[in-house]
Parts: sequence; C-alpha cells; structure tokens
Amino acid sequence: MLQDTQTIRYYQRLTDAFVELWNRGYRTDDMRMYLDGYLAALRHGNIIEPFLIHRLEEEASRYLHDGSNFTVPQPLPQRDYY
Repeated sequence: MLQDTQTIRYYQRLTDAFVELWNRGYRTDDMRMYLDGYLAALRHGNIIEPFLIHRLEEEASRYLHDGSNFTVPQPLPQRDYY
C-alpha cells in the first residue's frame, strides 16, 4: 500500500494514463512498456526514493493485470412498462 503523497500522485497519473491508453486501443504489453519508461524516468531523475519506486511498480503492475480496471460498464436496458 502506498502511503507517501508524492508516490500516490504518480500512481494516480499512471493509472489514469493506463485507462487512456486502453481507450485508445493499446493493450497490456504496450502499457507495460509505458510503465517501464515512466519508472526509468523516475529512477533517473532521483525524484523519489528507490524503495518507493519499487512499491509504485508493484502497485501499478497489480493495477495493470487486474482486468476489471479496463472493462466498460454496459448500461442496463430500460424496461418498457407499456
């Protein structure tokens, strides 16, 4: 579980980007490459501690592999009572 506010913000940005990429037609392999690049940039920039980057990677990977995060809810059919 993420507890650092900065890391939580990065997690939110990542998950929002994952959903946006999914809606554009990208799939999990492409999003995994996006995640790897994002984490490499965080490591290179020394923005947050390495152990927080590792936790961020674990949580983002868990989000990425949970298929329920990318399903589009279907509207319920309206019943005609007449």
